[in-house]
Amino acid sequence: MAHQDRHISEDELARPLGDDGTAAGRTALLIGIGGLVAAVVIAVLRSFFFSESVVDRFLFSYLHGFCFWLSIGIGALLYVMVQHVVRAGASVVVRRLAEFLAGNMWIFAILFVPILIAAASGTGVLFKWTNAGYVETHELVAHKQPYLNVPFFTVRAIFYFAVWAGLGWLMLSFSTRQDKSGDPNLTKRAERFSAVGLALVFITATFASIDWIMSLDAEWFSTMFGVYYIAGSIVAFFATMSILVVLLQERGRLTDAITEEHRHDLGKLLHGFIIFWAYIAFSQYLLIWYASIPEETTWYFVRQNNGWQYVAILLLFVHFVIPFFGLMNRASKRDPKQLMFWSVWILAAHWLDLHYLIMPNMAPEGIPLGLIDIAMTLGIGGLAFYGLLQTASNLPLVPIRDPRLKESLHFHQI
Repeated sequence: MAHQDRHISEDELARPLGDDGTAAGRTALLIGIGGLVAAVVIAVLRSFFFSESVVDRFLFSYLHGFCFWLSIGIGALLYVMVQHVVRAGASVVVRRLAEFLAGNMWIFAILFVPILIAAASGTGVLFKWTNAGYVETHELVAHKQPYLNVPFFTVRAIFYFAVWAGLGWLMLSFSTRQDKSGDPNLTKRAERFSAVGLALVFITATFASIDWIMSLDAEWFSTMFGVYYIAGSIVAFFATMSILVVLLQERGRLTDAITEEHRHDLGKLLHGFIIFWAYIAFSQYLLIWYASIPEETTWYFVRQNNGWQYVAILLLFVHFVIPFFGLMNRASKRDPKQLMFWSVWILAAHWLDLHYLIMPNMAPEGIPLGLIDIAMTLGIGGLAFYGLLQTASNLPLVPIRDPRLKESLHFHQI
């Protein structure tokens, strides 16, 4: 890494979103409410015309949208703590955006309530293992009852959100308190908490993916599923970060502080982690194919029939092959428009990936992708970003007194 001298206005670094953030928050709230209302209306109409269960269609779509936005928050939390653990300097000017995403994890505890109600109902809607009759007729699921039961499921969920929201709040709190005091000891405290926090987030994210996605098919199991979800979460986070950086700069924010060098770094990390995602996806498939255990292969059998096989092939190309070559050249990572294009592309691919993981449990006979899924994703995303913008509107967009800020401002690729 080399350095170059540049003068950055302190006012630019300290200036919060202010009224722009408040206005964006109101828009996000309207999108959130409108999206959820539209999803309910579409679910009712589909039940009338296509004889679908309103509750099933709504809840599966809700879980899909929830897991999509949650994954970005998990990726953000991991990113912030990794930066502290390795004492990274280059990333400081973009780290606050990740801290906003991580500090917003509390809202997902509220958004999880419909999923928890579905599990607690005992009807087997969404999670079949919650229905006593289903468990009695499925011996393998019965053996998993010490883990797959509603009280323990609820306790685990509370623990997950306590860890994520607590660590997210701590990381943002340390950083914003340092904005006022300039105390370097806050950086050291963040480093210490991050060392333990990383392990906690990896473990809780792994078990959360098992509880909320893998247990939709309670007979299936994969020791790599948690890593698969985390890999997708990191990819989604870097895509989101890149989008936020470009959007802010298009509106005249941080145009001097965040340079093409920082965008290049985000692009490289995005490129690297789509390779990691592909590696994990292939490894999981290879291990299950090679072992050929019926309880494991059934999950892939469903996804290799009735049109789902085409989604799998599509994912190979849109989530890996095409963006792999698209992000290969230098310009695609440094040019704002190109980086924005590939980030939106990859975020859409991640959304499709979660659809592929979740929806065959509701509709193994065909692909149920529809407007309800888009409306639900917009609805949950709108509410999540409303919470984020309420927090972010009055805070600086950069950690203005971080001891490594100068290094970040003068970061330059060799």
